[in-house]
Amino acid sequence: MKVLFLTIGSFPSIEDHEMYPDLMREFLRHGHSVYVVCARERRMRVPTIYVKENGAHILKVKIGNITKTNIVEKGISTILIERLYLAAIKKHFKDIKFDLVIYPTPPITLCGVVDYIKKRDHARTYLLLKDIFPQNAVDLGMMVTFGWKSIIYRYFRKKEKKLYRVSDKIGCMSSANVEYVLKHNIEVRKRDDEERKQNGRGIIEVCPNCVEITDTSISKEEGIKIRKKYNIPPDKTVFIYGGNLGRPQGIEFMLKCLHSQRKNDEAFFLIVGNGTEYGSVKRYVDKYKSKNIALHQWIPTNEYEKVVAACDVGMIFLDYRFTIPNFPSRLLSYLSAKLPVLAVTDRATDVGKVIVENGFGWWCGSNKVDDFGKMISLACNADRKEIGLAGARYLVDNYTTERSYEIIVKDNVSVECR
Repeated sequence: MKVLFLTIGSFPSIEDHEMYPDLMREFLRHGHSVYVVCARERRMRVPTIYVKENGAHILKVKIGNITKTNIVEKGISTILIERLYLAAIKKHFKDIKFDLVIYPTPPITLCGVVDYIKKRDHARTYLLLKDIFPQNAVDLGMMVTFGWKSIIYRYFRKKEKKLYRVSDKIGCMSSANVEYVLKHNIEVRKRDDEERKQNGRGIIEVCPNCVEITDTSISKEEGIKIRKKYNIPPDKTVFIYGGNLGRPQGIEFMLKCLHSQRKNDEAFFLIVGNGTEYGSVKRYVDKYKSKNIALHQWIPTNEYEKVVAACDVGMIFLDYRFTIPNFPSRLLSYLSAKLPVLAVTDRATDVGKVIVENGFGWWCGSNKVDDFGKMISLACNADRKEIGLAGARYLVDNYTTERSYEIIVKDNVSVECR
């Protein structure tokens, strides 16, 4: 079977230990041919290229800047991606007949590319719904749904509906995601009901974030070395936040939480990440010079995994205004390192529920600083090793690439590998 994977991510190498390369290697292991179309932003100053790497065909398309830029450039670049991807596919993959197209959100603007391949090749299509847009932008006050300014929202909402329409299957990150999509998209609900009546299974299902399982935990001795290298206190309970520092993470509230703990002698907070709100975090750190807070904009990937493993608790932050159920993929890196997890989120997501009910961490709402302080105290005095092991077991049982592969191909593959 020939599989086309569409992403606006950079996808540097099929061998990278990240969610999508891990998943594509799973397809390769099962004998399928894998073709990837990914993005190279203009700031890289490199052209579109087509490479073959360890069995995978990777088409890297030059696009405008969609990260680390202003909202106007990001919006224009996002709209133009579809045209650029179509042109590149027609040039480099014109003689390839695809059997299955897999594509994660964001963005929703790839619906035209998906529709083109579906009609051209009679391919099956599978949407990995990782982002519910444009509603997430509405939640954060970046778009409105009424008045003349709503024209942007209506444009993207139309694209979103088309993307659902051209998708034979929709894989959501969690049960809350499934419920949300069915509740707010009557067309999807009708198709799902009809499919269930005919075949016993609907078009929408849980297909969670996944990773190729590797134990990234480290020995106590190596942990001591890592802490010393990065000036992390050896005798503190270290809470790490690693990932994007943007509006979806509710950085203003995060800083309030950190400020409330600045005199906590038991806890140390390590922030590793970049994004549109990085400047706000840096200004706070520079202003208060708290002894129990450290900020790193970037750590090499191979080093970052060791840094995570040298910490005690992984943190997840989400803005409290969200009405859509996000499920951050950074959870997987914490579980791989056998860390307990503290989720500080809105009430729409079920990530906190999953964490608490399965015994590998704590949850509090991202609107009450006092509750955050209570969770820090609990984590500092908990049996973190046993809690971390519970998370590692949950990872193996639920978030493997093997499981996601089986879910995707279960109803979508009716052709022989070729």
